[in-house]
Amino acid sequence: MKTELDHLVVVAHNLEQGVAWCEHTLGVTPGPGGEHPLMGTHNRLLRIDGPGWPRAYLEIIALQPGCEPERRPPLRRWFDMDDLTLMEQVRTQGPQLRHWVARTPKLETALTTCQQWGWERGPALAASRMTASGLLQWRISVRDDGQRLLDGVLPTLIEWGGVHPVDAMPASGLRLHSLTLQHPQAASLRDWAQALALHGPDWVAGPAALHAQLETPRGRVSLHSPR
Repeated sequence: MKTELDHLVVVAHNLEQGVAWCEHTLGVTPGPGGEHPLMGTHNRLLRIDGPGWPRAYLEIIALQPGCEPERRPPLRRWFDMDDLTLMEQVRTQGPQLRHWVARTPKLETALTTCQQWGWERGPALAASRMTASGLLQWRISVRDDGQRLLDGVLPTLIEWGGVHPVDAMPASGLRLHSLTLQHPQAASLRDWAQALALHGPDWVAGPAALHAQLETPRGRVSLHSPR
């Protein structure tokens, strides 16, 4: 079973703010994304794939105004997007790298491996969104409380259907150079990643944080999650 980085998750207060952040920080305008009726969110996307990071992309995601999620309380949205403290930080401080998603061809097996390490990653939910080229379908691990776990360092797990979104994305001028994941449980996370054949990210001990370096039209840019 080979597990790979699928995408980085940047949470924004709204998509307008997310687009402005992307243009100012990375020097490019994100491409179109779509809507997620299940969660009441929507996104903009751009490719960051390159050597060592096949089919990787960056997601800028926000709550969709006026859209009530089909997933009703007490169930929560993905990526802690019902967490008032996190969303207030995003509102006042701007869009932030908060999480990442890893893809696997065997989601149930990967979730069982998480449980063996003591991390309840959540059940596999079926989700979809319409695109200009057709319906995208996937299964994704989302806890009932919506928590990312380990301050976003432990990835959400996803299993795509027959189509991957990068297949329809144009080149963006961006390329992921490195992803460093920092956490006090780095040794356990490294062993867990090895069990899933997840290679690419660097795991280091320290306070929980995500660090991504991207090659951009403005040179190398570093993105960091707030501590």
